[in-house]
Amino acid sequence: MKILVTGGGGFLGQALCRGLVERGHQVVSFNRGRYAPLEAIGVQQLQGDLADRKAVIAACEGVDAVFHNAAKAGAWGSYDSYHRANVMGTGNVLAGCREHFVPRLVYTSTPSVTHRATQPVQGGTADTVPYGEDLKAPYASTKLIAEKIVLAANDDALSTVALRPRLIWGPGDNQLLPRLVERAKAGRLRIVGDGNNLIDTTYIDNAAQAHFDAFEHLAPDAACAGRAYFISNGEPKPVREVLNGLLRAAGAPEVSKTIPFRAAYAIGAICEGLWSALPLNGEPPMTRFLAEQLSTTHWYDMTPATSDFGYAPRVTIAEGLERLAAASRRK
Repeated sequence: MKILVTGGGGFLGQALCRGLVERGHQVVSFNRGRYAPLEAIGVQQLQGDLADRKAVIAACEGVDAVFHNAAKAGAWGSYDSYHRANVMGTGNVLAGCREHFVPRLVYTSTPSVTHRATQPVQGGTADTVPYGEDLKAPYASTKLIAEKIVLAANDDALSTVALRPRLIWGPGDNQLLPRLVERAKAGRLRIVGDGNNLIDTTYIDNAAQAHFDAFEHLAPDAACAGRAYFISNGEPKPVREVLNGLLRAAGAPEVSKTIPFRAAYAIGAICEGLWSALPLNGEPPMTRFLAEQLSTTHWYDMTPATSDFGYAPRVTIAEGLERLAAASRRK
């Protein structure tokens, strides 16, 4: 098939492109830039902005399916910038699917759409965990809107499914891990709370595999059509263990110092105020949303994904950490 991947140059996007090429598909990626790893595996690259309706619709011409993975992520930025990429961009992808009669759309969402302050999630599914309220991060709030419109678009002409992978990590990560390593080496990394709250994570190959499994099952009468699913390794671990496992694998110093949630939340509020009032570069080191996320238990039940489209993690956390350590040593 000919398949369009939006955001194919990113961490998950490259894994999706590689996997689809390995499965014999012709892959086109819609990116803001150009990426040598995609060129190396024969992926056609179209450059453009998700908010450019004409460009997105044109990219959908002649394709048999779309993996809509591109998004504006991060902990800081104007609501408008997130809305343009995540809400308008998703609307443009749906318009492209409609105009060019694309029958399948796999959408990459996030568990953040269900975030509710410090309310824990233990073994939750998309049927038992409601959408979030009082989302203090524009990423989460705009992804929530986008997921809703994707699922509402599901019908006999266009089958849609939304996947919510939790905290993706592994070799090739150029976002989460480099920031953790930089802060750990500078002595600026802290565990929010006592670090014993359980969280789910997803090894990169498992996150991509979930997308492929959903895609292969997706059809108008499929159990997964029009539904959302949490995706993870299914191995919830204390956040302290997760952080230090990643840092060890990357050859960085482990973190032991903690900061109480209330203090982290207050610092987050101050940082948000400063970054809003002053022309400060980059993202604030802490936000209220981040403090809530880091200190709260979040783990999910993979049973719906397994029963509806056969997803089962193939790489354990232990094996993934070994792969990450090996890749770090090769650098």
